[in-house]
Amino acid sequence: MTEQSSDKPMFYDPTERRIRSFVTRAGRLSVAQARAIEELSPRFCVPYKKALLDLDRSFDRPAPTILEIGFGMGDSTASIAASMPDRNFIGVEVHTPGIGSLLKLIGEQKLENLRIIQHDAVEVLTHMIAPGSLAGAHVFFPDPWHKARHNKRRLIQPPLVALLASRLAPGGYLHCATDWEEYAVQMLEVLGGEPSLRNSADGYAPRPAYRPVTKFENRGLRLGHGVWDLVFDKTA
Repeated sequence: MTEQSSDKPMFYDPTERRIRSFVTRAGRLSVAQARAIEELSPRFCVPYKKALLDLDRSFDRPAPTILEIGFGMGDSTASIAASMPDRNFIGVEVHTPGIGSLLKLIGEQKLENLRIIQHDAVEVLTHMIAPGSLAGAHVFFPDPWHKARHNKRRLIQPPLVALLASRLAPGGYLHCATDWEEYAVQMLEVLGGEPSLRNSADGYAPRPAYRPVTKFENRGLRLGHGVWDLVFDKTA
């Protein structure tokens, strides 16, 4: 079973006359999620603005910053942030239950190195993240849009990859993962076609130790499904 990321591929929304990177889905907030939003969002959620974000000020410290697009319910995001206290993490997500879930984890685990932006990832990258300012970017298990007529809706397309690459500092990295083989092939082609990125492996990469195995991934592995990681480095 695919763990679907909330940020979906870019497509034109005629009601807003702009490119969007996601499809809005309804979802219910649990009591715990609603409480976490009420109590913790003023501290850990960064409002979207068409202005560059001061990363050091947002975290009250200078540290390498990694941005994740579409963190779902936030379990992996919280786990990675907890394992790397010397790094700062920004999670971009549009769905409120996922925001509440990650805020709940932040509170439970007392994580200080995580911030959340609830907005379209393309606009966040375009307007809030300065070129060359990120140490890394994560896109884990985005929706595969497995029907051929829907492939154009996939998130990992040349325009987004070029935008992400422009926000990476030299030596930074872009890490994508999928459990849909045909999408993995497309990811490898798209990432390989971005001239400022270099594949860190000969094809697909071994799963980096920092990326935890999710419950969906474990279920798929038990059923014999594959998972493909791609890690590309920014060269210049």
